[in-house]
Amino acid sequence: MPAPSSDAPPHEAVDLTPLEGLTSDEAEERLRRGEGNVAVSASSRTYVRILRTNVFNLYNSILFVIGLALLALGRYNDAVISVGIGLLNAVISAAQEIHAKRQLDALQESERGTVVVVRDGQDVELDPAEVVRGDLVRARPGDPVVVDGPVREGRVSVDESQVTGAAGAQRRDVGDDLLAGSRVVDGHGLQEARDVGATSRAGRLTAEARGSRTGSTPLQHQIGFCVRLVMVVVVLMSGAIMLQAALDDLRVTRVVQTAAVLSGLVPYGLFFLIVLAYTGGAVVASRRGALVQQVNAVESLSNVDVLCTDTGALTTGRLDVVEALPLAGRSRGDLEGALAALTRAVGPASPVGAALVDALPGGTGARVVEEVPFTTALGWGAVRTDRGTWVLGEAGTLAPALTGTGLEDEVATRSTQGVRLLVVAETAEPGAELHDAGRPALPALEPLGLVSIADELRPGSRETVDRLLTAGIRVVLLSGDDPAAVAGTARRVGLEVDTPVDATTLDGLDDAELDATVTQAEVVGRVTPEQKVRIVTSLRRDGHYVAMVGDGVNDAPAMQASQVGVAMRGGSAVARDVADIVLLEDSLDALLPARREGRRIIGGIAVSTQVFLTRVATQALVIVIVTMLGLGFPYSPAQTGLTLFTVGLPTLFLTAWARPGGTHRRLLLELVRFVAPAAVLTAAFAVGTYTYLYTTISDGFADPRLRDRLVTEFSRYTDLTYGVDPGFVPAAATVGAQTGLSTFVSIASILLILFLEPPTRLFASWTRPSPDKRPTVLVVVLLVGLLAALIIPTPRDYFGLTRPAPIVYEIAVPLLVLWFLVLSVTYRLRLLDRVLGLPDLVPDEPGTTEVTGRAASTAPTRPEEPRRRS
Repeated sequence: MPAPSSDAPPHEAVDLTPLEGLTSDEAEERLRRGEGNVAVSASSRTYVRILRTNVFNLYNSILFVIGLALLALGRYNDAVISVGIGLLNAVISAAQEIHAKRQLDALQESERGTVVVVRDGQDVELDPAEVVRGDLVRARPGDPVVVDGPVREGRVSVDESQVTGAAGAQRRDVGDDLLAGSRVVDGHGLQEARDVGATSRAGRLTAEARGSRTGSTPLQHQIGFCVRLVMVVVVLMSGAIMLQAALDDLRVTRVVQTAAVLSGLVPYGLFFLIVLAYTGGAVVASRRGALVQQVNAVESLSNVDVLCTDTGALTTGRLDVVEALPLAGRSRGDLEGALAALTRAVGPASPVGAALVDALPGGTGARVVEEVPFTTALGWGAVRTDRGTWVLGEAGTLAPALTGTGLEDEVATRSTQGVRLLVVAETAEPGAELHDAGRPALPALEPLGLVSIADELRPGSRETVDRLLTAGIRVVLLSGDDPAAVAGTARRVGLEVDTPVDATTLDGLDDAELDATVTQAEVVGRVTPEQKVRIVTSLRRDGHYVAMVGDGVNDAPAMQASQVGVAMRGGSAVARDVADIVLLEDSLDALLPARREGRRIIGGIAVSTQVFLTRVATQALVIVIVTMLGLGFPYSPAQTGLTLFTVGLPTLFLTAWARPGGTHRRLLLELVRFVAPAAVLTAAFAVGTYTYLYTTISDGFADPRLRDRLVTEFSRYTDLTYGVDPGFVPAAATVGAQTGLSTFVSIASILLILFLEPPTRLFASWTRPSPDKRPTVLVVVLLVGLLAALIIPTPRDYFGLTRPAPIVYEIAVPLLVLWFLVLSVTYRLRLLDRVLGLPDLVPDEPGTTEVTGRAASTAPTRPEEPRRRS
């Protein structure tokens, strides 16, 4: 192999021995010693871990514990239902995450390329994992760099933005390091594989980024609190009732039945609905270009109010020629003629070259005598024809050879606009040569004009940013590029930027000073990966819900620090591994449909939670009050099956039909406002119904005219004998009262849907009328189904109810009408808020969107938007 080129600058670490590479035997030995380039995965989401985290989450753990308790009590069917729901939840959510993992694995496998190394003095094509320490790796335009190590021969330019955050092509000469994870832009060379696999910089960053992002969302936190509260109430009630049972010497069968009813207070169906809603949302988002790796990520995305991203999410990675400006004293014809000739010397190997080739006019037809191809590594290109000699290059590179005036002022003016400037010049002496001793050399030059180049925007980027801003999401650009250049990109996509922040000024700031700076920043340039983490953390400290969009290894720590990590499909495998959401089309536009789907999920789960908790609170209050009155136990295990009509089917449909709403960050307050009045009033009227029927039936046995008919009617339900078993009368009264109670509560629970989705203003006491009439149709269908279950013997016996008696409907119907009127007045006047002083305790926050309760009757205030150009 030849020695390193003579034009390489001296470097103390350069070994000038012949570059023959390793032998095959040496490579095999190093591979056996573990010195191969084994990639480090940033993901800990193995199939086993996915299954474990989904099987043993909070909700499923509760269901499994309840199942074991029911099993110990001999309630085998109930135990199977409890455990079965938990396993079904796990299967549904795990299936979605496994599907996403398989898609990403297939994507990464399809992107696996090959590299060329020198073995036994010959070029050999290998899988990157087969490269070993000490190999010589070819570096060619477009090739990925797969190991860390110095350039041993040649000169290249590399894009290291995905590793170090440094924007633009970086020139690397003999002795300079190339880093794994970067890509060769132009030039050719040989690199020595010094650090491979886990020992490379990318490998170390990847290892630091390992971890599973399974944090709970705000909605999950609030619902988790509600579930824990319900569990505490159930445990306390169970303890009190069991103690009473022990004191009264109740039968074991009665104790088991009571325990079964109390365990039914746990909202099993709510757990299932949450999993189903998350999984459905993930499927919908994936169809729209956002692959969801964590099933709760869609809901989490709906809370985002700050989106941090590099300019790479808004640009294509290519460059555009923005302007060609002749300098003072030079004509546009002179500039255009020079550019036409220079087309020959500009190749598409680099982003700058590709932009110039696309934008420059065609060649002049002049005979080319000498040329220097434009490369980023060299910084200039030139062509000498029989008509003249012209040079195109970066202002800083050409500066030593330039003469004349006018250039400095124009460069200074345009540098603040965030564009890259190239100078077009002609030689001061006609026919000047472009090489000296075989190497490219600049002759004396006179400037002709300037060419402004900027990053090419992705199609629709400006519209996407505008939609993000309109949705109340502040967009913050974090880039390793020059702040002025980043600000230029920001202005081109419609962001209003006053003064961009130079991240080099942030290192000396404490947290309070950093927070004050970040609060006002729309653009931060020259930012390092560590500073990205600090900025994201600062935004979170300020109360924002932050999404971090990244495409490189260097973005992984900041993605982990954010609430929602978003990766571009075209980015590094590390970024995709740690992300919650992967944008399959490399477009931020896919986030907006996913965010709307998240808002819809929140709305559905919020309504379902209101229905579930109202049922739980009502049942708990009825059980406590009736037990305290000494009127038996108000429910039998079979009667809890009526929740299919009152909770199960309603919440399933309401969740599916939900519309996008607010973030529900104050869901607990809204639950109190809705559930408390509904539960208290429903329980009060229900206890009244139960008490009236219990006492009426008990008194009826003292009336000789009614006794025989009552004995005949209730003997079939009590399994007791009148006159023989002393508990016949209380058992009969309990069974009859339970039927009336269940009838009243079931109908009231179905009618409660009309408060949540009012079809007209008559029902709009809790929230404004709904444009969707399907919930009203659902109410009618459920009422018909419930009445059929009360009348038809088979389902009636299944639910443990007695035959319909006129007295039940004589008391239930008037009380239902009165219940509806009182609850409507309570909601309209916000009596609970007035009694508890909720407006004073928790005042409305500016910009808070409430989609339930009386606040929804007026148009919600949109959060303050980040500044944008009109």
